[in-house]
Amino acid sequence: MSGAISVVVFGSLVRSGIPGLFRWIAANVLIVAAFVALALDDTSPAPLTVVVASLLFASAALLVLQGCRLFFGLRPSRLHEVAAFTMLVIGVIYWACLSPNEAARVTLMSAFLAYVRLSVGWITYTRRPLHRPGYSYQFVAIVAALGGLVHLARGLAAGFGWEHHTRFLEPTPLTIAFLALGIVTLPCLSIGALMLAYDRMAERMERLAAIDELTGALVRREFMAQAELHLERANRAESRFAVAILDIDHFKAVNDAHGHAAGDRALAHFSSIVSQGIRRGDIFGRLGGEEFAVLFPETTRVDAMTLVNSLRLHLAASTLAVPCGEVTCTFSAGVDEYQASEMLANLMARADAALYSAKAMGRNRVVLAVSTGDEAVGATKDAPKPT
Repeated sequence: MSGAISVVVFGSLVRSGIPGLFRWIAANVLIVAAFVALALDDTSPAPLTVVVASLLFASAALLVLQGCRLFFGLRPSRLHEVAAFTMLVIGVIYWACLSPNEAARVTLMSAFLAYVRLSVGWITYTRRPLHRPGYSYQFVAIVAALGGLVHLARGLAAGFGWEHHTRFLEPTPLTIAFLALGIVTLPCLSIGALMLAYDRMAERMERLAAIDELTGALVRREFMAQAELHLERANRAESRFAVAILDIDHFKAVNDAHGHAAGDRALAHFSSIVSQGIRRGDIFGRLGGEEFAVLFPETTRVDAMTLVNSLRLHLAASTLAVPCGEVTCTFSAGVDEYQASEMLANLMARADAALYSAKAMGRNRVVLAVSTGDEAVGATKDAPKPT
């Protein structure tokens, strides 16, 4: 029942395109098929039924492991695992049909299943994304590890003869304990996989809510939220940061002359230049339309101006192909630095005023806001001349 329910629930997520999902679905289908095969036989299954059920369980375990690797962006198969599965098939057939030896078959199956479960636990623990809540990943890692230890204990007990097996699933104390733990760990592992799938979808939704689809920049709300966090950090640690507001020059003319599709390409081209040119840790956001902002942590306004001017020169030197030829994009920008204990709106207003000064001076330039400190300097005098 647990396997069937897992198939239905996983099936509802098929359109999400989550890596590894189809292998998890297939694994639960095989588990259900294995239990059905056993249920249709009598209390002492025939050797062929034992072989079929055992190989279905082993195949399901391997699919779970491969699905886990795909989920974390890894190559699903390993050569040594293919070799181990081949040896398992040969061993199960031999010890179930040709030379019946239940202890040897249990040892072989338990060793393989223990390897799979422990591998799933290790991959989930070591590959968990640090920027996501850890509960789901820790749950899967713990459940998989516990399941692996159960299989390992059963395999050791059978291998060293601590418990005698004469037929399939003989109701010995260890077998009963194994089945009881299996009833708990197998559904828990499926629940854990579902938790991982839903966390991946939640991450996608959060990204869609925070990232502008066309430009890849943060949306205004997310940019302002991150800027507020930097403001709080600056007040606590007496650190500094600067903000630049950028506006693409004559963007309406691009739309009017070449169409909105060309305008979208211009926005994407501009954003690509800026995203590749800013430093790691700088924050790039779209405030609306063709207006963008960059936050530079631990940066003075003069250094920020230098960085933005480098972006301006890079963009002006590039061209964008459009249906009727090529377009050269430029931008104007205003820059200022955060002053202790001020509101973010004040900093943004000064940078915005500097931007309008840059536009009034002919565009394609970077202008520093008029300083409110001891050195009141009209930095617009030092702004780079238009190219």
